[in-house]
Amino acid sequence: MLPLSLLKTAQSHPMLVELKNGETYNGHLVSCDNFMNINLREVICTSKDGDRFWKMPECYLRGNMIKYLRIPDEVIDMVKEEVMNKNRGRGGGFSGRGRGGRGRGQFNRGGYGRGRGGGR
Repeated sequence: MLPLSLLKTAQSHPMLVELKNGETYNGHLVSCDNFMNINLREVICTSKDGDRFWKMPECYLRGNMIKYLRIPDEVIDMVKEEVMNKNRGRGGGFSGRGRGGRGRGQFNRGGYGRGRGGGR
């Protein structure tokens, strides 16, 4: 499971984001990009020491400042199901990576591998 696919699935779900400076942000994920920059709405920000709180309608968090994300288990289950369904749709028995399998293209030399000599 890739982090960005997890974030894409988590859109409109609640999440907690802790920054490297210790502040935490609780809100609903609106969007994210490939740099893991995040937009949240209905946000409650908590200070590092936990004694101050701010309520904001929305906020933008830069991806390189994020320490960790806490996402509901239901979102993680949804991503696992998507991965399983995607893998089920593939067919043919080949892995889809590398030169794979026998009988494919110019590299098939009778099935004896890529060694230097005879073998026959």
